[in-house]
Amino acid sequence: MIIDSIKNCEIYFPLGKRVEQALKFIRDTDFSNHIAGKYEIDDSRLFFLVVEYKTKEINDCLMESHKKYIDIQFMYNGNERVGHTTLTNQTITKEYDPESDYVLYKPGEISSLKLKKNDFAVFFPDDLHMPGIVYEKSENVKKIVVKILI
Repeated sequence: MIIDSIKNCEIYFPLGKRVEQALKFIRDTDFSNHIAGKYEIDDSRLFFLVVEYKTKEINDCLMESHKKYIDIQFMYNGNERVGHTTLTNQTITKEYDPESDYVLYKPGEISSLKLKKNDFAVFFPDDLHMPGIVYEKSENVKKIVVKILI
């Protein structure tokens, strides 16, 4: 897992061509006119989702992981806490859905981070994450989730 400000994205370019492409895309794109939905960058190898939601209490959020894609979650507007932990032997609550590329888990012990405007977090397949948690108060957020095929 990585968390940083998008202004520091160049540090992570050595992680691979698609990671570099995704971070440059986030850094260089004005998302103000993008509505919620899915957008292709490079077919199924690299695409992004615009998601808008109201943050919720931790008990109303879900712990997830992915097998085929790396997530880069960029906070365009708003603040949230994101729960996270490493995949070990957590209890699965929803088996892997290959179409949507996710598994849901019972959270167990987790840490959390704050994702604020212009921050991004990178979640690899062994990084369980629980986005959308209230930080200081419930608020509407707009987040860009770039999916990178492994």
